[in-house]
Amino acid sequence: MVRSTADILEIPASREALSLLSIDRSLSELRRGRFVAVRGTNGAACLAQAVEGVTPESLKNLTLSAGSAALLSITARRACVLNLARPKGQIFTLGTVPDLTAEVALQLADPLQNADITSLNVEGRETGLYDSESAAVTLTKLARLLPAALTAPITVNSADDLAAWAARHDLMLIDAGDVFQYQKTAARTLRRVSAAKVPLKGAEKTNVIAFRPRDGGLEHLAIVVGEPKADKPVLTRIHSECFTGDLLGSLRCDCGDQLRGAIKEISQIGEGVLLYLAQEGRGIGLVNKLRAYELQDQGLDTIDANEQLGFDADERIYLPAAQMLRLLGFNSIRLMTNNPIKFEALVACGVTVEELVPHAFPSNKHNEKYLKTKANRSGHMM
Repeated sequence: MVRSTADILEIPASREALSLLSIDRSLSELRRGRFVAVRGTNGAACLAQAVEGVTPESLKNLTLSAGSAALLSITARRACVLNLARPKGQIFTLGTVPDLTAEVALQLADPLQNADITSLNVEGRETGLYDSESAAVTLTKLARLLPAALTAPITVNSADDLAAWAARHDLMLIDAGDVFQYQKTAARTLRRVSAAKVPLKGAEKTNVIAFRPRDGGLEHLAIVVGEPKADKPVLTRIHSECFTGDLLGSLRCDCGDQLRGAIKEISQIGEGVLLYLAQEGRGIGLVNKLRAYELQDQGLDTIDANEQLGFDADERIYLPAAQMLRLLGFNSIRLMTNNPIKFEALVACGVTVEELVPHAFPSNKHNEKYLKTKANRSGHMM
């Protein structure tokens, strides 16, 4: 289900820059295979590493640095797939007997490893919603990595002053609250940074406007055709980027057809806007989308493939779209979509949706199963 972070309390504006910067730096560290220290809202802290970066040496160093055994934190979705548990929460943290190894950690986190874990004795527990382990897994998602982290509770005596300890060890120390508010904070700080006339085929009177969050993160784009007026509902398409479909013309999805079809339809009525959001693969990133494709080639549908990887069926958020519409001055929209969840998410973000405008295209032999799955399991109106 598409998530909304509208219910998360805002942090003070004076802290926004520091909050965003700390998360951005920690994402970079995780993508490089390094450790970060994460402090949960309950005061407990762990040392975390993305599972994708684990090696036997790094696992040993993680344990020695934290002063406790390394555990594996995965999403509840992944735990269910592995038949390890049916947790009610979102994150499940586990250990194994014998002790967790780098190879086993990767096998547990990555469905493409085809792991045989029947010989393992697994002991685990549900993790609190805002605990350090939950924040660590959320960070791996934000980093567009597999949603799994090695987490070791920090128990060494020298870490009584956690900030000083992290500084001595050249570690990023981040608070779980900053992690869980990151997407909302980034969306709220979006600002217009550039705009240019970009004549398009079939829509020559077009402007492209770039929006960037305060932390200098990924830009989202508004493709404005004609001169839509703010005093009436604006025909709008919310389109999540799709490198394979939009740029390469992939036949595995209908994204390219949706993108070009929306611009054509908007141009035909003379005015409207297409918001191009930087959230590839329903929010899981390009690399994970390619992993999902591998799983689909093994017989899974698009939803089951995402869930095998440990993601929700749809990880996108629409707070950036809501903020962009506000900055563009549009008070209400006519939404081009066949996805009722997208409608619900936009309304939850404060967008007034006056009408749903059907937006579907014929299937081909490569995407027929994909489109049927969207209709049968996600409620898309085809």
